[in-house]
Amino acid sequence: MKNRVSFVTWMANIHINLLTWRLGVLVGTDKAGNRYYREKKARAGMRERRWVLYNGEPEASKVPPEWHGWLHHTVKEPLGENSPFHKPWQKEHLPNPTGTLQAYRPPGHLFEGGERARATGDYEPWTPS
Repeated sequence: MKNRVSFVTWMANIHINLLTWRLGVLVGTDKAGNRYYREKKARAGMRERRWVLYNGEPEASKVPPEWHGWLHHTVKEPLGENSPFHKPWQKEHLPNPTGTLQAYRPPGHLFEGGERARATGDYEPWTPS
C-alpha cells in the first residue's frame, strides 16, 4: 500500500524543496541520508539560516550530534568523520522509539499484560467506610 499524503503536505513539500533549491547551499549529508543546507546569501546583522531535509520520516532524533551542533550554531563547521570528538566506544545512532511498537513498556503496562509482581511497600488502596 502506498503512503498517501494530504494536498497541504504535498504542497508544503514542494514549497520547501523550491526554497531549498533557490536559497540553499548543500553543506553535507550524514550516514542516515539527511541533507544539511545553509542559505546562499548572508543577511546583514543576522546569523545564517541552517536547516535539514530528512531522508524519510521527519524525526528530530535522527540528527547526529555533530550535525546538531552545526544546526544550532554551536560549531562553525560540522565535525568530520575523523574528528577527535568521535570515540570508538560510541554507539551508532538509534531513532527515538517512543510511540512505536519498539517503545519500552515496563512490567504492568496494559500492552504487557497489565499485571506486575507485587512489591514490598505496595500501597493499600483507601476505601471509604
